[in-house]
Amino acid sequence: MIRSFKHKVNIQIRFKDIDKLGHVNNATYLSYLETARMSYFRQVIGTTIDWVKTGMILAKVNIDYKLPVVLEDELFVYTRITRFGTKSFDISNCMVKVVNNEEKICCTAVSVIVCMNYETKETSPVPQLWKDRVQAFEGEVICS
Repeated sequence: MIRSFKHKVNIQIRFKDIDKLGHVNNATYLSYLETARMSYFRQVIGTTIDWVKTGMILAKVNIDYKLPVVLEDELFVYTRITRFGTKSFDISNCMVKVVNNEEKICCTAVSVIVCMNYETKETSPVPQLWKDRVQAFEGEVICS
């Protein structure tokens, strides 16, 4: 599964991320996925997004938790875009921690992202430039 991902980012676990049980709180995973998503866009899309006028919103996220994460863990998130629609796309993530030099899956997630025009408050088409750059990076045709 992890071999299908080309983008990987290190996540710094902060003390404030830990709950009373000593684990990273489940809601914090959303912030980690957001960090990975923004890193993916910087690396793959590479253009500046005018967040005042246009951008994207998180419409849906599904997280399957597999292993707990604690403060001392070395944590990474793999990211890839797995589907393009007309106005939305899916991002798949795999969060792993390193245990004895081996990556163990902590969670998997799929997010639905919708492109937005913030000035008109309406959805907008996924820019063709984004589709082209993602397909070039991923090395395969992403289903529409």
